[in-house]
Formats: sequence, structure tokens, C-alpha cells
Amino acid sequence: MPSRASKRTVLDELEDTNSLAVRIVAQTTGSPPPQPAKNPFAVALGRLGASKGGKARAKALSARKRSAIASSAAKSRWKKVH
Repeated sequence: MPSRASKRTVLDELEDTNSLAVRIVAQTTGSPPPQPAKNPFAVALGRLGASKGGKARAKALSARKRSAIASSAAKSRWKKVH
């Protein structure tokens, strides 16, 4: 059963149609399509969390749990190779 997030709505299809129209006009006129502006506060907040995420998680885990996670990751990598 698909989750709610994966269900397409009429609004999604309309948005796809509009983005296609924008791309066609941009290609016809030779100008690049407009890019949506990013919120600088959201960008800064994302960087803040990303810079400490893995280190903080590793610090919070016990040595035994870190070892279990690492061995599981290694098994997954080797499974893909063979």
C-alpha cells in the first residue's frame, strides 16, 4: 500500500505541467530557467546540524554498539561486491 507521500494529486500534475512549460520557454528563449531562492537561515541551520551530526552520534553510542554498527556496515558493503 503506497504511503500518503507517494500519492500524486491533481496539484502535483499541474505543477509538473507548469515546470515543463517553464523549461520549454527557457529553452526557446535561450535563457536559463529561474531557480528558487533558498532561505539563508534554513541553509545555516542545516549546516549546523550536519557539522556535528555523526560525531555527536558516535559520542553518544557505547563502544560495543559502535562496533556492531561498523561490522553491519562492512557486511553490507561486502555483500554488494560479491
